[in-house]
Amino acid sequence: MTDQDEYFLREAIELARTGMINGQGGPFGAVIVRNGEIVGRGCNQVTSTNDPTAHAEVVAIRDACQNMGTFQLEDCTLYASCEPCPMCLGAIYWARPNRIVYGAFHSDAAGAGFDDQFIYEELDKPREQRHIPMHQLLRSEADAVFQEWVAMEKRIPY
Repeated sequence: MTDQDEYFLREAIELARTGMINGQGGPFGAVIVRNGEIVGRGCNQVTSTNDPTAHAEVVAIRDACQNMGTFQLEDCTLYASCEPCPMCLGAIYWARPNRIVYGAFHSDAAGAGFDDQFIYEELDKPREQRHIPMHQLLRSEADAVFQEWVAMEKRIPY
């Protein structure tokens, strides 16, 4: 870890505080850095936008991708005020930054009322035992669209 890592992590922590004070959402912030420059910023905006996916990391990813004109965060570091939740971790893996640096542990967030442990537990369960029922239908029709994708000459893989 470097002084630069501490600097950018403090920026994420300050975004968390500012967003919380301004009523945007919970106490979470994130910045995305490439070549020593912030290319994306985000604070939690779940309650202000009525969007359960508007976590700080997701907002920062959207901002960085828009600013960079790409859907991949190559050569980037994501700094988050807290260890990313399962949803954010999924988004981060899809965006493919080089690394993640975070402040608080998810157990610290749980102590403040933001407990995502149940999601980790749900993911470990077989589909038929999860809290929200899942039903599979029309597999061949849905899979046909994937086969069309594979056959498309102008597809952009990701």
